[in-house]
Amino acid sequence: MSDRDIDWSKVNRVLVVKLRSIGDTVLATPSLIALRRFLPNAQIDILLEDWVAPVLDGFDAVDNVLTVGKSTANRLKTALDLRRRKYDVAFNLHGGTTATMLVRATGARHRVGAASYQYPFLYNHLLSSALDYWGQESTHSTEQQLALLGFVGIPVEDRPKTRLVVTENGRTARVSEWHERGNYTILHPGTAFATKQWPTENFARTAEFLTEKGLNIIGIASKAENSVLQELTRDSKVPITTFDDLTLPEITALASKAKVFVGNDSGIAHIAAAVGTPSVVVFGSSNRNHWRPWTDAPNEIVFEPVPCQPCPGYTCEVFGEPKCILSVTPSAVFTALERVLS
Repeated sequence: MSDRDIDWSKVNRVLVVKLRSIGDTVLATPSLIALRRFLPNAQIDILLEDWVAPVLDGFDAVDNVLTVGKSTANRLKTALDLRRRKYDVAFNLHGGTTATMLVRATGARHRVGAASYQYPFLYNHLLSSALDYWGQESTHSTEQQLALLGFVGIPVEDRPKTRLVVTENGRTARVSEWHERGNYTILHPGTAFATKQWPTENFARTAEFLTEKGLNIIGIASKAENSVLQELTRDSKVPITTFDDLTLPEITALASKAKVFVGNDSGIAHIAAAVGTPSVVVFGSSNRNHWRPWTDAPNEIVFEPVPCQPCPGYTCEVFGEPKCILSVTPSAVFTALERVLS
């Protein structure tokens, strides 16, 4: 047997590397589900950035959630630790220099990546293209990752959906209080870029619309986005409870009982989808085909097509301001909400 063949009957330890954000981590769960289903008795570990690791608290398809920090010293320590764990197979689900070096550091006999990654010579199993694998003109992020598994013989044709686990760490007193009250919706008005940020006054109108439906409104964001929450409560004519300090397990637990989630394209939207919450996600600059919710739960994406979309999203090079997201009307979101809530 050559290094280009994997005898799965002899594989005991598998590492998955996914050094990215909240949404990327959630969208890796279908691959972990497929791996666990195929290798029920193997040790399956995942390596995440330390700040995002709590997203997978309690996730039953992996044995260990390993973490890596930003410092060079920490990454060297992590590399040595990975080497000691003696993995048989290591997957890099997202090409990045650090992830590639850590996969190589494992010393795993089988290292799986994509031909488009930097330093492809450090892998001995290279997927030419997820588009070719699926025979499609475009692929979702989840499909790209599943293709890396399917390419080396793991059954992925059913394309599992994202899934997260609600843990006791997430069911804190403030979350449990809302679980008992029920009948609430979550608004997430924050995001990383202005080109993905639906105007806060539109979220305020959405809060008013949902209040008329008899729902209580919760606005969530990070500490750094607190000003958006302040603006939301100031602009809205209805009461909104806001949180800027929820942990990732708390957000997962809170989302799991919400009647509906409304937000920008973000990691929090993927958390809501992964716990089966109906959702309406407003898209601006990002690629809808690649980043839409990957779920069986009722969901709609709302967008206004412009010829330059999708784009990298750091700034709007064409219009000076992000016409794509600014053109989405509250009424379009209300219409989507009517469908999702029904």
